[in-house]
Amino acid sequence: MKNLLTNFLLEHKDSDPVSFHMPGHKGGRIYRENGYGRFLDNIMDCDITEIPGADNLFQAEGPLLDVMNRYKALYETHESYLLVNGSSGGLIAAILTAVPKGGKLIMARNCHKSIFNALSLGSITPVYAYPEIIEEYGILGAVSVEEIVKCLDANPDAEAVLLPSPNYYGICSDVKSIAEEVHKRGKVLIIDQAHGAHLKFFEKHGIQGFPESAETSGADMVINSTHKTLASFTQTAVINLCSDRVDRYDLEDRLQAIESSSPSYIMMSSLEINADILETCGSKLMQAWTENLSWFYEAAAKEVPGLRIMRHKMLDATKLNLDMSAYGFNGNQLEDYLMEKGIFVELVTGNIVMCMTGIGNKRCDFERLLDALKSIAQERRLAEVQPVQPVAVTRSLRMTEVPLRKERILLEEAEGSVCASSVIPYPPGIPIVCPGEVFDEEVIEYIKQRRAAQEKVIGLDELGRVVVGRKG
Repeated sequence: MKNLLTNFLLEHKDSDPVSFHMPGHKGGRIYRENGYGRFLDNIMDCDITEIPGADNLFQAEGPLLDVMNRYKALYETHESYLLVNGSSGGLIAAILTAVPKGGKLIMARNCHKSIFNALSLGSITPVYAYPEIIEEYGILGAVSVEEIVKCLDANPDAEAVLLPSPNYYGICSDVKSIAEEVHKRGKVLIIDQAHGAHLKFFEKHGIQGFPESAETSGADMVINSTHKTLASFTQTAVINLCSDRVDRYDLEDRLQAIESSSPSYIMMSSLEINADILETCGSKLMQAWTENLSWFYEAAAKEVPGLRIMRHKMLDATKLNLDMSAYGFNGNQLEDYLMEKGIFVELVTGNIVMCMTGIGNKRCDFERLLDALKSIAQERRLAEVQPVQPVAVTRSLRMTEVPLRKERILLEEAEGSVCASSVIPYPPGIPIVCPGEVFDEEVIEYIKQRRAAQEKVIGLDELGRVVVGRKG
């Protein structure tokens, strides 16, 4: 059989799926409804290189500079730059700009794997700030101001602080208070807002009930995955420079070093279309999105007894964290059930299924999700089962020096060994063991459970081996 991937994509599209996963456009519907059907119909012919008139991403003077300036106005920043290597490329460039080679970075332990790649590229030493644990759901929450202050005071030689806000589940940290403490000590604050590119636009249109964006809260550099929740194509993002604490020319130099030298004009055009949609239809779309979310939260609470929907004072409510363990469903079982109904979700952790809503979702998508949950409640009785308990979460492991000499050993034999290459469940892409951390029995068992559940775990080879420091 030929063209397995292409056939899968076309067959999936024809199955009329509901997307509660990235990207945020949720298919061509939002482009066609807003006047961009011609672009979709001619997309192959728009795939060009830097011909005269098309501009150059790394010396933008024409149409690409115009797109950057539109994002600069949309996010109200000093400068905005287009990313075609996703937020990962922007995060790496931001870190290498803010932290000199061999320097030190204070970072949340639940950062994305791309940050750990930046550490390797820059020979940067990490100082881990540990997020709070939400025991009820077995997940990691916000990074507290107190935790950042503790790390800053203990590491005055650190150059910058980096944390994700929102995290994968939508929980935001108090960026404003953290920014004040970071700037008081003359440091740079980088916020990985990959999962919150939309927050600024709830603000701009006066919609209440969402956490404040990192741009408004005082961060120096903010990286946004516009593809995750807004309307640009997968792998597109923007990095916003929000202060004079970072030299824009240093950042531009790092970006051209990290990003592809052959940036896709289709991707960059989708960034322009996303900007246009936000400028011309943003108020209407953000309001509709909010109304659909409010409708779902209210209807689900009334019509699905036993359903737990995660609430948190700093939660970005566009992330629907659903727990049906009262009906005997753990997260994987709930995901399977929803897929049978044609509903595809973003993330499973323990009992939680996280549905990532986006600007392209319609009321009919939320209705299909509610109907599926109601079907579970009708098919199974609450009293017949015992709730499934949450699984373990990422926690502090013993740290030592990152080993220089390496070898591969079976995971089962790794207890007491020093990790030399990150082990990363994906999604969410947060390392469960980082270089320099020591494998223990509990973390080994957790990794084995993830593999037994047929989840992807980067860092294990086909024989189930991990990379550790060579002994002797």
